[in-house]
Parts: sequence; C-alpha cells; structure tokens
Amino acid sequence: MSQTTHTSSGVGDASNKSSISKTSICDNRIHLLLAATGSVATIKISNIINALSPHTKKLSIRVILTTKAKQFLAGQSAEQPTVSSLISLPGVEAVYDDDAEWGPEPWRRGVDILHISLRRWADILVIAPLSANTLAKLANGLSDNLLTSVCRAWDTDGQVDGKRKRIVVAPAMNTAMWRHPVTAQHIRVLEEEWGIRKDEDTRQETGWFEVLQPQSSKVLACGDVGSGAMLEWTEIVKVIEARLGLSD
Repeated sequence: MSQTTHTSSGVGDASNKSSISKTSICDNRIHLLLAATGSVATIKISNIINALSPHTKKLSIRVILTTKAKQFLAGQSAEQPTVSSLISLPGVEAVYDDDAEWGPEPWRRGVDILHISLRRWADILVIAPLSANTLAKLANGLSDNLLTSVCRAWDTDGQVDGKRKRIVVAPAMNTAMWRHPVTAQHIRVLEEEWGIRKDEDTRQETGWFEVLQPQSSKVLACGDVGSGAMLEWTEIVKVIEARLGLSD
C-alpha cells in the first residue's frame, strides 16, 4: 500500500481522508494504531517506532497525532523529529491529524468515516503519551478530535467487529497533575470500570483498557521531581510486542 500522510502542516493530500482500503484491513499483517497527545513525552514516539523495526515484515503502523502533540514535533532539537519525518520510519503506513477527518473538504456520503475505519483496521491502540487533558476526555466519553473519536467508537466487547481488542495508555503529566484527585478518578474509570479483567473460572477476558503506570520518580521536563513521567519508552515497546505476540 502506498504511504499517505495527513497533516494540517500541508504534508500529503488532506482530501484523501480515509485511505484505509479493505485490502489493507485484510492484509494478514498485525496492525498497530499508535497515538500521541499533548505531553513532552511525545518526542519519544520515533524511538518507539524505530524499536519495532525488526517486526516490519509482519507489523503495520498508523499514527494519530493530536493538535497539541504536534507542537512537540517541529524539529526544535535533535530529539524532536518533525511530523512529516514520521512517515519515513520503518513500518509506518500513514500519519493522521484532525484535518485528516475534518478538513479542509467537507464529508460526502459514500466516503469512509476515518475514525471508524481506523477502529476496524487496528488490532490494538496504544496512546503514548496520554496527557491529563486527553485522559479526562476519555474518562468522560468526550470525542472532539480524531483520537478521542476512535476511542469513543471502540468496539468494547467485540460484538460489532467480531474481535475484542484493547486500548493501552501510558499517562504522562506533571507531578502535581498526576497527584490531583481528579486524575485518580479518571484512572479508576479506565482501570476499574473499563479495565482488562480475566475471569478465574472461564478465563474469559472483559474490559478493553490497560493503563501503564507512570514512573514513580523522575526529574520532569518542567523541573519538578516526582511521579507522572511516562513509563520508559523501552518498556512500552515490550508491552506492545507482548500484546501483539511479536516477542514470541
């Protein structure tokens, strides 16, 4: 399949909003939908993708960036790649932002709805990093951008698409934001109400969210010291490999 980039910065053809063909959904590859939100840890996304390069013969990656995530990917430093550079990384088939679905051309009947197509395509959704703002949106069911629309449309029990799939999130935020009581409430929704559970008798799984807890103590980019930093990206790679059976 040809590589397609959708960004509001003008890379790619934003009018081709839903370049997910039936062929790409049934291509006998493993599909990783990888997303980043408005946290400085977004700069680790290229590390995650490059670390998965040994699996590119059987792994296909599509990336969603929120508007705030793109603020950290403007080539400001050697560790901050540009949005447009992500499409050249191993295994990446497409990079999407909100304009991929909502602009600049209006939707027409008969055209695929991107957040639904991405849900159908993905075998797993990994959000790394998950900002405090997007965490709040997910816990309250908001769907005001491409990423949260994918999450809101997720087939939570597999009854629509015929397959149960999980969403893995790696929260990342300032220590005070992580320690705020409302953050604990939101995490409880994802872990306790919607979290993956396995019945001890039937061994059947329920739930669809898996939360990767932040590091317990680190000097954050803002200078504060404490919890809230995203789990080390190398550990996130290990989780992706394990969940997708890539480490077998």
